[in-house]
Amino acid sequence: MAETNNHITVEVSYGMPNEQVILSVDVPDDCIVEEAIKRSGILERFPQIDLTTDKAGIFGKICKFDAVLRNKDRIEIYRKLIADPKESRRQQAEMQKKKAEAEKSAEKTEAKEA
Repeated sequence: MAETNNHITVEVSYGMPNEQVILSVDVPDDCIVEEAIKRSGILERFPQIDLTTDKAGIFGKICKFDAVLRNKDRIEIYRKLIADPKESRRQQAEMQKKKAEAEKSAEKTEAKEA
């Protein structure tokens, strides 16, 4: 029996604040995530991607770089977080609390003047 060259089509995506890219690439049907990323050419386009530290996922679910792909999968390469989400939420809640207190204080001042 002869070998068959079965291929699948997957997408490799990466996003920066000012640019988002989705590349379609044909790969062998037993291809893994890391190989598809390398074949896509995205590493040359975005040299800041570091597969030793960055994470990847398939349709929003974190996966290992040795995960086997299926036809029509979308690989997403994730950037490192710039800010800690918990700290950002805490700061935002604190700012909203101060704003509410300032509005109450202004209302009391207006009520006294009236």
